[in-house]
Amino acid sequence: MFNLIETAHAASGAAPAAGGMGSTILMLVIMIAIFYFFLIRPENKRKKEAEQMRSTLKKGDWLTTIGGLYGRVVAITDRTVVLETSEDRVRVEFLKSAISSVGTLDEQAAAAQRTRKEKKAADAAKAAEASQAAEEEKKNSPEE
Repeated sequence: MFNLIETAHAASGAAPAAGGMGSTILMLVIMIAIFYFFLIRPENKRKKEAEQMRSTLKKGDWLTTIGGLYGRVVAITDRTVVLETSEDRVRVEFLKSAISSVGTLDEQAAAAQRTRKEKKAADAAKAAEASQAAEEEKKNSPEE
C-alpha cells in the first residue's frame, strides 16, 4: 500500500515527504505522552484524593456537598452519608460521591486562602525573575 502512495507521488512529480513514517509515529507518541501527563494523570490523582477523603469520613465531621449544602455527619453507610443541616435537626441523606469537601467553613476558607496566597507568591516570583532577566539583558546589550 505504501508503494502505491510513493508511486502516485512519483508519477505526479511531487517531492517525497521528508521524515517519513517514523517521524509521524514519534509525534503521535509525544502527543499521547503530553495528554497523559497534563490531563489524565492529574485527574486520576484528584479522583484518588477525593475517594480517600470520602472513605475517612466519621460521625461529627462537618462537610459541604457539591450542591453547596453544609452540615454535620450523623450516620454513615458504605454508599451514603446522613447530614444534619440545621438546629431544627433536619436530616438529609446523600451519596458519598456528592461530598465536595470536609471541614468547618472556617477551615475550608482558610485552605482556599492558603492556595490563593501560594498562587500570588508564585506569580510574584515569576514577575521578579522576568524583570531581573530584562535588567540583565539591558546591561549586557551594547549601547548606541
